[in-house]
Amino acid sequence: MADQLANKLFGAVDAPSRQDSMPIGSYARGCAAGLVELPQTGPTWQAMRLSRGRNFGQPVMVNFLIELSQAAAQIGWGQGLYIGDISQPRGGPMTSGHASHQIGLDADIWWLAPRRLDLSVKERENISSIPMRSADQRSVTENWGPRAAALLKIAASDPRVDRIFVAAAIKIEMCKTAKRSDKKWLQKIRPVAGHDTHFHVRLKCPKGARLCETQKPTVADLSNGGDGCDDTLMWWVTDYLNPPKKGGKKPKEDDAPRKKGPREFTMADLPKQCRDVLASD
Repeated sequence: MADQLANKLFGAVDAPSRQDSMPIGSYARGCAAGLVELPQTGPTWQAMRLSRGRNFGQPVMVNFLIELSQAAAQIGWGQGLYIGDISQPRGGPMTSGHASHQIGLDADIWWLAPRRLDLSVKERENISSIPMRSADQRSVTENWGPRAAALLKIAASDPRVDRIFVAAAIKIEMCKTAKRSDKKWLQKIRPVAGHDTHFHVRLKCPKGARLCETQKPTVADLSNGGDGCDDTLMWWVTDYLNPPKKGGKKPKEDDAPRKKGPREFTMADLPKQCRDVLASD
């Protein structure tokens, strides 16, 4: 098993392990024991793209998503949330897409506010989310507004949340009206490429999760103790889009995959406990 590609093995399993819940390893190099399935449909949410089999998460993540969907409905964000990928039934590297989402503590939430929560399985495969970032990546679209900002604030203010990845234009827009009192939650809003139609919530390692690796640097370190509304943020709409011929330092990238791509990981690259996760009934 040590030399086999991990994504093929984890991608072939369709049920969680019968173990106590435990995130194992790091967000981008690990697996997950005892995940639970987010119900496909609930009073304030629907799980999307069910064919991917990625609506599984740590219990803390499933509870967080349900509670956030309830809060979304209360502020008038449609009828709740459309929830994208969380993790595979036993976590691990995926055959396509994400570098992270491997330990059941990451989730993508669509920017499309639900008008209906009775979408069929087929409709969930064909419907698409909406962009919150302009095509030139420098500003938000007309889809952005106070409710979207309120939704992010609610999510980031939750003590279970470690950080939230968004398009840089969204963070820039939020910084325009930022107050000093917003620092603690606003520093969790992190600019990352490729997040124009959804935002990505990452939870902290749960208390007692001894096999879970806390992400470093912290959001406080990345923000130099501030709210992140600084020159490192503006890099995303300047040098990132038009790299200077010489120099130009990229800010610390806090969602970058490791040098070896996740689809190249063998089981030997993952924590040894991941073999037990695969072997469990």
